[in-house]
Amino acid sequence: MTEQLEPGDLAPEALSRPGVPARRPTRGRTRKQAPGTVGPEGPELREPDLPRTAKDRPKALRTGWTTGTCASAAAKAATELLVGGVPPRWVEVALPSGRRVTFAVAESVLDGDAARAVVVKDAGDDPDVTHGARLTATVRWQDGTDVALRGGDGVGTVTRPGLGLDVGGPAINPVPRQMITQAVAEVAGGRGIEVVISVPDGERMARKTTNRRLGILGGISILGTTGIVRPFSTASWRASVMQAVQVAAAQGEQTIVLCTGGRTEAGAMALLPGLPEVCFVEVGDFTGAALRTAAERGMSEVVFVGMAGKLTKLAAGVLMTHYTRSAVDTVLLGQVTTAVGGSAELAEQVDGANTARHAYELWEAAGLLRVAGDVLCGRVRDVLVRFGKGALRAEVAMVDFTGRTVVAATRPEWVACAP
Repeated sequence: MTEQLEPGDLAPEALSRPGVPARRPTRGRTRKQAPGTVGPEGPELREPDLPRTAKDRPKALRTGWTTGTCASAAAKAATELLVGGVPPRWVEVALPSGRRVTFAVAESVLDGDAARAVVVKDAGDDPDVTHGARLTATVRWQDGTDVALRGGDGVGTVTRPGLGLDVGGPAINPVPRQMITQAVAEVAGGRGIEVVISVPDGERMARKTTNRRLGILGGISILGTTGIVRPFSTASWRASVMQAVQVAAAQGEQTIVLCTGGRTEAGAMALLPGLPEVCFVEVGDFTGAALRTAAERGMSEVVFVGMAGKLTKLAAGVLMTHYTRSAVDTVLLGQVTTAVGGSAELAEQVDGANTARHAYELWEAAGLLRVAGDVLCGRVRDVLVRFGKGALRAEVAMVDFTGRTVVAATRPEWVACAP
């Protein structure tokens, strides 16, 4: 399952929807009011309804492929053509899980010393603006033994910090980079090769994403953590979350562990190896629905494992975190900075951070990541307990952006024992 990321955790393309323009962050008083009313017990608890376009699904949802997977397939097809001179009709690539999948090659051509191939993205039933995009790879030999990966037309350029990518480089995330490198290396036989990924019409597609707000200019991002697109934020997904909690409760389990996606689930399982697999639920946007179901079914404890963006929303009292219904509010993180003794200058930088990840990096650089993260986790715990009306104990862990390392938590020993 693809990790459920927030704008603060870098998933601008995954958060886009056709016909929904990227929202600009608000500043000043309006932005400070975004988390809602803060009373003596904490922030107002809110569980917004799903957007109308996400409510009704008359049939099972079909999975699709990420831009990263399609780019790796195009790169391998182009390399096969460069090596053998024969245009491939099909190409097989590996997903991060090790599973291998086959793609049709829509186009391949030799052009002087270069070879080019195209794979068309199928996003399944996810309403993704990049569905039908022509992921294009152009390859040519170079000196040495390395695979050099570059961004071409239609692939965005990173212009701001906080995205986990080099400023000035292409918006190709780490997992897709690994997939492309592996796919090409399977064919190149150890020779050095340059790979340029491009997406015709990518700049137009990017206008319907949050890329520009995050400082990714000129095109889309090449994304993916599992290689597979599973539709999120639908009534069907909410029902599946509730069902997963019900199954755990029916087996007599008292603890439910809510994770935002595959990476955080893997980290949570390593953190809590004594719990059976049924206790771990990839909750996506539907924390409120999961908590309500757990309380109704008589469970006694919830553990939430997530990254900075999702935790920031929960700390603000938002229990249904679909991107169209809530925004990561870095003002809250600026307030946390002040609360843990950060300087006024640092608090101002965090308040105005480009993303929650940027705020995370500022905390880390200042040596405040652990203490500030602990406070953020504590605020989330308070929200979870209040929403469960006291029926559920709660613990919270914040993981880094690999999902493997716990960097802050409501239980100190979790950080010390982080996987």
